[in-house]
Amino acid sequence: GEDVKPFTPGKAKEIVMSLQQPAVFCNMVGDWPALHWNAKYLSAVLDGKTIQFRLGLKTMDLVPQFETRCSYVEATLEEFLAWSCGQPSCLSGPFSCYEYSKYWAYADYKYIARIFEDKPEIFQDIRWSDFGFPGRSGKESTLWIGSEGANTPCHLDSYGCNLVLQVQGRKRWHLFPPGDTSFLYPTRIPYEESSIFSKVNVANPDLKRFPEFKNTTAHVVTLSPGQVLLVPRQWWHYVESIDPITVSINSWIELDADHEARVEEAITRMLVCAIKSAENPSDGDLWLNPTEVEATSHEINLQYLNKAVSAYFKCQKARVSELA
Repeated sequence: GEDVKPFTPGKAKEIVMSLQQPAVFCNMVGDWPALHWNAKYLSAVLDGKTIQFRLGLKTMDLVPQFETRCSYVEATLEEFLAWSCGQPSCLSGPFSCYEYSKYWAYADYKYIARIFEDKPEIFQDIRWSDFGFPGRSGKESTLWIGSEGANTPCHLDSYGCNLVLQVQGRKRWHLFPPGDTSFLYPTRIPYEESSIFSKVNVANPDLKRFPEFKNTTAHVVTLSPGQVLLVPRQWWHYVESIDPITVSINSWIELDADHEARVEEAITRMLVCAIKSAENPSDGDLWLNPTEVEATSHEINLQYLNKAVSAYFKCQKARVSELA
């Protein structure tokens, strides 16, 4: 029957935790209230609350539009929708300096627990329990709202695997396996904990500067409303909105391998902050992604490293006990 989901929660979790290839789940979320979370509905729920939008140029450059090179505005979803429709009211609003035909806007990486902190009941609209994760809801999820052309530069996430629900509009995903890492010219500048960026604009690659990119194997997926994409651990991805308005919801699923990754990330943070403290102050804005508010002190970085190492050894000790 149409109401029968293709996988039980147990089987879905088995797939999520073990599959080494991207996959699209269909017909798994038909009864989720979150499927009604289009931008117009969310605008009414937020009721005039402002959120930050990242703005970039629609022109296709050979260089990725890293977040350090974007503009930012605080605006309501109502103002965003008016701007995306070309309404005259935008001539004096927060988007007044950004012509819709030339710019895209993206309210990305918004923690649902934070922006809806006064409406916690809405968390239950998202039911990751259907994928075998009981108790996981909107509280452990993030929201992404963009206009046509809005994109995230190609990167991989150090932690976990990723489940992405498409709610409104379509997004095109370019996914590359971990084995393609050297062909994607990875960099830690701009620095963001748990994100490793590619120097290549995969939508318009500069093959003279990055000749090895031609050796990559791209898996291209167009994600439509009602579908859920699994991005396996450490798969590279470039994501772009291809419809006038897109809304997505995602949740990162923790994995045992994250303990080792956290040690690596703590060491990386320590090195980046140490080097940044000695670099030219005029170049400072290019070092840290906006999600990293400031370079943390050596003492704090050592605390990060200490906690990461402790958690790693605790996990290793537990594994030895299980084997015994």
